[in-house]
Amino acid sequence: MKRNQAVHPLSNPMRDNLRGSGRLTIRLFPLIFILLSGNAGAQGLPLNPDLLSGPWSARWICCPRASPTDYGVYHFRKCFLLEHVPGHFIIHVSADNRYVLYVNGHYTGRGPARGDLYNWNFESFDITPYLHTGKNVLAAEVWNMGIYAPVAQISARTGFLVQGNDPLSQVVNTDSSWKAWQDTAYQPCATHLSTSLHTYIVTGPGDRVNGSAYPWGWSLLHFNDNSWLPAEIIPATAVPAGYGTDNTWTLSSSPIPQMTQVLQRFARIRRSSPFQVKDSFILGDRPLLIPANDSVTILVDQGKETVAYPQLVVSGGRGSLIRLVYAESLVDSLGSKGNRNSVKGKTISGLYDLFFPDGGPHRLFSPLWIRTYRYLQLGIRTSGQPLRIDDLYGIYAVYPFSRRASFSCNDSSLEKIWNTAWRTARLCAGETYFDCPYYEQLQYEADTRIQALITLYNTSDDRLVLKAIHDFADSRVPCGLTEGRFPSHRLQVIPPFSLLWISMLHDYWMYRPDNAFLEQYLDQVRDILGWYSRHIDPAVNMLGPMKWWNFTDWTPAFKNGVPEGATHGHSAVITLQLAITLRQAADLFRFFHRKGEARKQDALADRLAQSVYHECFDSSRMEMANTPDKRSFSQHASIMALLADAIPAGEEDTVMMRILQDSSLSQASFYYRFYLDRALEKTGLADLYYAQLNPWRKMIAEGLTTFAETPEPTRSDCHGWSASPAFDFLHTICGIRSSSAGFRQVRIVPALGGLNEIRATMPLPEGEISLWLRRSGKSGIRGEIELPPGLGGQFIWNGQKLSLHPGNQTIRL
Repeated sequence: MKRNQAVHPLSNPMRDNLRGSGRLTIRLFPLIFILLSGNAGAQGLPLNPDLLSGPWSARWICCPRASPTDYGVYHFRKCFLLEHVPGHFIIHVSADNRYVLYVNGHYTGRGPARGDLYNWNFESFDITPYLHTGKNVLAAEVWNMGIYAPVAQISARTGFLVQGNDPLSQVVNTDSSWKAWQDTAYQPCATHLSTSLHTYIVTGPGDRVNGSAYPWGWSLLHFNDNSWLPAEIIPATAVPAGYGTDNTWTLSSSPIPQMTQVLQRFARIRRSSPFQVKDSFILGDRPLLIPANDSVTILVDQGKETVAYPQLVVSGGRGSLIRLVYAESLVDSLGSKGNRNSVKGKTISGLYDLFFPDGGPHRLFSPLWIRTYRYLQLGIRTSGQPLRIDDLYGIYAVYPFSRRASFSCNDSSLEKIWNTAWRTARLCAGETYFDCPYYEQLQYEADTRIQALITLYNTSDDRLVLKAIHDFADSRVPCGLTEGRFPSHRLQVIPPFSLLWISMLHDYWMYRPDNAFLEQYLDQVRDILGWYSRHIDPAVNMLGPMKWWNFTDWTPAFKNGVPEGATHGHSAVITLQLAITLRQAADLFRFFHRKGEARKQDALADRLAQSVYHECFDSSRMEMANTPDKRSFSQHASIMALLADAIPAGEEDTVMMRILQDSSLSQASFYYRFYLDRALEKTGLADLYYAQLNPWRKMIAEGLTTFAETPEPTRSDCHGWSASPAFDFLHTICGIRSSSAGFRQVRIVPALGGLNEIRATMPLPEGEISLWLRRSGKSGIRGEIELPPGLGGQFIWNGQKLSLHPGNQTIRL
């Protein structure tokens, strides 16, 4: 079998399962469709307005005699007859916590996309391709992680819902005609990882699956469900017009598509013990046989970090135990990660799953939820029957972004940074943006603002950006602030992150002409700024004491990420961040004809910026202190001062150079370097950006295949806020910037630094911006720029300006 025919070894197991062994068909048969079509289930379907304007006749259902809120995995089935296959058979599906949907054994889709009870998502699928004349079966696996659920998972209680889009498809509406089964094969494991790993990890438990108790073949038409019980209708959950449900879920059509699902092979086996295992079985070429009453440990390397559903196919091995451990990297005896490519003398620890085969042929284990890993270790112990591993691979599962941006230059090392930054951004984007895919999978404003800008600069798909903005709007607490992360079933308020949500609105306003979407949030902007205005100490015109967690950056000088003065009052950093945000809010208010509010915010921003300069600026050091007592200084305070226009124009360059040169300042982390880069641009020193890339070069040299949360020692090897080069290569080096609301004008101010030549493209809804630029002589530049229809602007180089027009133009300065 050749390697490029990797899907073919599954064909025999599929045929075996069609004869009755079961679960392999459930999860693997759809792969052929996925690989050929690049799609996994229907998505983006038009909804029938006549149906959706009125009440749904479907009822939320559950499994009888099951706890509504405890951990549990359930299966639901509905058999139905069709006299003919219609042109469309559209259904709308939701569940709490999650579901996976099958039609006649074919994987169809999964969901619901994470949200909150006020916006509980449903997905719409046209299942026509999987139907046939006669008897059909619609089946779903539904689970509730209970107290073990990821922090990002909000829940009311276990439930499942299917609503047909028209009278024909309403034959599958959920009610007591469905059958239900509680799957006792599942139990949670790896439930105390925060303790064992000594860190914060909240992505949910591992799966412990007893193959002997699993109802193999349950999604297939011929499965015998006579012992299953009629589903129970959940009381008081009729779905009226507007999708409201009494005290439970308020339904919303999912604003995002199904996740990408692509077969992904492992790169190689790094070690095995006590006997040598070759790469052939992970390439799909040859099964691996493990004798009875034996054991083996196999460390497999994906080659690059990934987010995927691992797929382990085994035969025989009744009484065996298979332990799958997932990690971003290995650690040495001191707990150090070191070079991520090195495995010698290192061990693995982390999230794990347990699978106990029942002895049947071609059994598939795949976890209920995604796993993040570069390394996967199999620990296998057999009993009285040999175990055959038929295959091992992953199903890559991330948001289906398609990168349309490009960047290249005469320094080939930047290609690795460019591609690694994009890989980081991809792995940190699922049904929401993730801060990190391994440890939290939570959507924080700090990470999300940067990730949203990466999205806007690299793709033509704004849907996840819009969902994130709306998610945070839904998170607001009574005082008016947003939560610091959302969706989340644990309350966490981070006041500076509410300001970043306003910055996200301003960013989107500058890059997309979507006025109706933005205008709905202006009152919430006013409320957040009102909370801040009530916390200003009038004696010094700086923020006074603030409760909650005033996180700014992970730097050793900031205790728990909080700068001096934030908790007890008079923080220069956060007061200046407020001033920046007030100016952004004023832009929005002015644009939407709320001129009085705009003047109010501008005036307050000026007052705060002037006061912080007067109270905290040390003219002998030419640096901004963290508080008026001037006991501590940070890059952060001076960066914010520059961005807030708190530094007189004649002093800005000097302050910027002090930020870069004074090593005694508390240093900006990978995250806050995003704001350092904005300060370089504002002071006209963006040419220095190219020299600031050493932290990213170092991570690549250390074997990272994504960018980390912080400098070593780091917790997360993949963190959304560190992917900023995917934005800055276009925004800073190429200098492509919106100069008016809705990107109706462009300003291109290239900052090549030590580079001689660059090429890039950036997508816009109307087309794309493309440029090629090369240095000419000592200070000149030449090249070509092409703009899409309707877009004009300016090109600026060494103080010289050229007007730009739609279409192609030659640059010579």
